[in-house]
Parts: sequence; structure tokens; C-alpha cells
Amino acid sequence: MSRDGNGGSVMLAFMLGAMAGAAVALLFAPAAGEETREYLGRRAREGRDRARDAADHGREFYQRQRDSVTTAIERGREAFQQAREEGRNA
Repeated sequence: MSRDGNGGSVMLAFMLGAMAGAAVALLFAPAAGEETREYLGRRAREGRDRARDAADHGREFYQRQRDSVTTAIERGREAFQQAREEGRNA
């Protein structure tokens, strides 16, 4: 799997695979149709909740990393300005 930021296509492939698996499960399920629909609905809601939680964690992680990079850049600018002033005063 490449690491070029192509997460959207990976998620799409995952979702297509999940839908194909659900279709096969419906065709070969030993349970009654209503039971199968209830089970699949429950699993779909669980999957949606997990995806929402993962997205929330991803946003939090992104924000923390962005803040860290911003702080590092600001510190680098300050250090550069300080070294520049020291060079002028020398």
C-alpha cells in the first residue's frame, strides 16, 4: 500500500468490500430474512459509530501535529532572528 495520502481510495475499497461481504452474507445466511436484516443493521450502525470515532481521533491527531509544527516553525523563526541580531552586533 502506498503512503502518498491516498486514504480516500483505501476507504472506498474497504466500503465496497464490506458491501460485497454483506451481500454474500444475505445470500447464504442460515437465519430468517428479518433476523438477518436486524443483524446487518446493527452491525452497520456499529461500523458507522466506529468510523465516526476514528474520524474524531484523526482530527484530534491532525490538530495536535499541526500545532506542534506551527510551534516549531515559530521557534525556528525566533532562533533565526536572534542569531541574525547577534551576527549584526558582533
